[in-house]
Amino acid sequence: MYVVLVYDISQTENGQKRWSRVFKICKKYLSHIQNSVFEGEISKVQLSKLQHELEKDIDKELDSVIIFKSRNEKWLDKEFWGREEDATSFFL
Repeated sequence: MYVVLVYDISQTENGQKRWSRVFKICKKYLSHIQNSVFEGEISKVQLSKLQHELEKDIDKELDSVIIFKSRNEKWLDKEFWGREEDATSFFL
């Protein structure tokens, strides 16, 4: 399945440490596309592992994670308004 993951981590109560850990976990499974936004192909098993890892680091009273799911990237219409980031620009 293809997912877009968006998170918002509160800066209170060690928020910067939580944000850093959440960022690293998401980067293991998905491609970082913008600030707190990730996307990519992921299996149900991997998504379950991602969720399990994130549950340890998010504060359910302060933070939020939203996952938009699609069967395939081709079913997702993506538009860029403003500067388009090229996630592959760091490859030689």
